[in-house]
Amino acid sequence: MKSRTWTICAALFGAAASTSSFAQSSVTLYGDLDAALLYTSRSLDAATGGNAGRQFALTDTGMTPTNFGLTGTEDLGGGLHARFKLESGFNITDGAFGHSNGNFFGRQAWVGIDGGFGETKVGLQFSPFVLAILGSDPRNVSHFGAALVPYVDNVLVTGLFNPNAISYTSPTIAGLTASAMFGFGGKAGDFQAGRQYSGSLTYTNGGFMLNAALYDGNGGTSPTPVASTVAFVGRTIGAGYTFGPVTGKASFTSYKVAGSFSNNVYSAGLDYRVTPALDLNTGAWYTTDRNDSHNHSLLAAVGADYSLSKRTGLYAQVGVVNNHGAMNTGLGITGGALYGLPGTTVGVNAGIHHVF
Repeated sequence: MKSRTWTICAALFGAAASTSSFAQSSVTLYGDLDAALLYTSRSLDAATGGNAGRQFALTDTGMTPTNFGLTGTEDLGGGLHARFKLESGFNITDGAFGHSNGNFFGRQAWVGIDGGFGETKVGLQFSPFVLAILGSDPRNVSHFGAALVPYVDNVLVTGLFNPNAISYTSPTIAGLTASAMFGFGGKAGDFQAGRQYSGSLTYTNGGFMLNAALYDGNGGTSPTPVASTVAFVGRTIGAGYTFGPVTGKASFTSYKVAGSFSNNVYSAGLDYRVTPALDLNTGAWYTTDRNDSHNHSLLAAVGADYSLSKRTGLYAQVGVVNNHGAMNTGLGITGGALYGLPGTTVGVNAGIHHVF
């Protein structure tokens, strides 16, 4: 009888422990849907390199990337947590894959552990270099007339989607946070092919932010439709300051592409939270080629985002870009607006986004 009693108690204790363990784990489905109307006064004819004329189109991802994903965490005890994220992108206009570079979970796919020591992640992830540039973007990482446009114009998605990568981010100490990433090339017999590394340092104090980052990647065979192993060396330094409802940001970024151009990008802008529901922002990006001063461009944009609820918002954006020489800076990531023409092009972008 005693033996049976102890067996039942042990079973009940095990069930309770198992239930407690599951209660400390969570998996969340999340996503962002974004569709917009886009008008540009001119558009690039990819076949001839000339002006294809005005365009008016329904596009995906006018301001935020359309995506969905799964993220989860498990309490391991002792202040440690296991974490993972799987994130995919698609086009809301036709349901096809998009913003994932041809892979099902092509945006992020990593597993990691965090605790008092900081955080380490293994798998496909954003580089510290990219995160630093986005952190200095006065237009909140819009996909139209913002920091992503000159970034992708320069090096495509290299540094955005880093495969075969391992990273470490330190805890914040006296306002300082450091991050480092190493990406294995993954090519048998050639360790250097596609090898990438990146690091960043961020300092925050009240409303003040200062960051600096670097990226160094070798060329290699890209496993994805859009090249993700463009050989380049990147450097950036940015700063921001928040005073009341206004945040000002400025940055300098250098892209030195192997066997090609060497561009400097200077940016500055303001974000004004007028009310909890209405946000206004503006920014400008000046790009110049250090190899040929005749190649330069100026991209500027203003935008408004109005929240109908915590999840749904309406937005409108107006941008203008002026290219000289061989510079081909565009207005937006999607809708055929990534690359521009010599001279001045004006664009208007308006849409709706919903997060879940």
